[in-house]
Amino acid sequence: MTKDMGEAVSATVRRWQLTATLRQLREDAGLTIEQAIQRLSDGPGRWSKPKLSRIENRHQGVRSREVEQLLDLYGADAETRAEMLELAENASERGWWLTYRKDLPEDFHPLFNLEVAMVARRQFETMIVPGLVQTADYARSLIKGLHPELATSDVARRVAARLARQQILTRDEPPQLHLILDEAILERPVGSPQIMRAQLQRLIDVSESDHVIVQVLPRGIGATPGLGGPFSILSLPEPIPDIGYTEGIGGSIYLESTASVRACTLRFGILTKQALSPEDSFSRISAAERGYD
Repeated sequence: MTKDMGEAVSATVRRWQLTATLRQLREDAGLTIEQAIQRLSDGPGRWSKPKLSRIENRHQGVRSREVEQLLDLYGADAETRAEMLELAENASERGWWLTYRKDLPEDFHPLFNLEVAMVARRQFETMIVPGLVQTADYARSLIKGLHPELATSDVARRVAARLARQQILTRDEPPQLHLILDEAILERPVGSPQIMRAQLQRLIDVSESDHVIVQVLPRGIGATPGLGGPFSILSLPEPIPDIGYTEGIGGSIYLESTASVRACTLRFGILTKQALSPEDSFSRISAAERGYD
């Protein structure tokens, strides 16, 4: 792992662990947000229900002195207190991904941060090869097709950002990646036959990695939960709960409620059983690759 990559992962993980633990401490103390704010109002600083809610939901940063106030209120023990204050002091946002994030749609920025920190991702796709395993040529052809209004320079920057995201798969401790691809993806040409051959070979190559599973959902399976559209489940370090993610013409949607994430998890479990085994999927992708001669 490069130094910049390590900083990116560490900084993102620290931020998420800090906010998730603060929320857990409040709940363990038996306090609602309203009750916490009522008690905090007697002390220093400016507190409000929206502010504490934004902190807990990762929409606003939190200063070390504010963390101290929360730890006092929640009755944190000495060990927890030391850990949380250390996180607060080192949770500044740094890393290589800031260079590329500005070239992506704003609603995609949270996913960029999540991918840097995640320990696993389960993803089902219906139309395109997932971005984390796209080749540069496939990504370029795809972006041009989806956004014909973009200038060549803008397309180039988006391709660069997409390739930068893929660095997480080659770090020392990469996330576990489980992909389920609708069979139609293999037969939908994006770019030239040469581009498709290279892209399918890329899928074959990554499927041989210990931390990647690739399955193909056959067209003949009929009606499946996959008809609801593509989605992902991102797993982050404890105590951060899993997060669901999907995107479309309306933008990116992040699913954080327990019920929504559970529904995604159940749906993915069914698709895993309905899809071809990894071995049979390897053969199916190889056959599709040969079909682009």
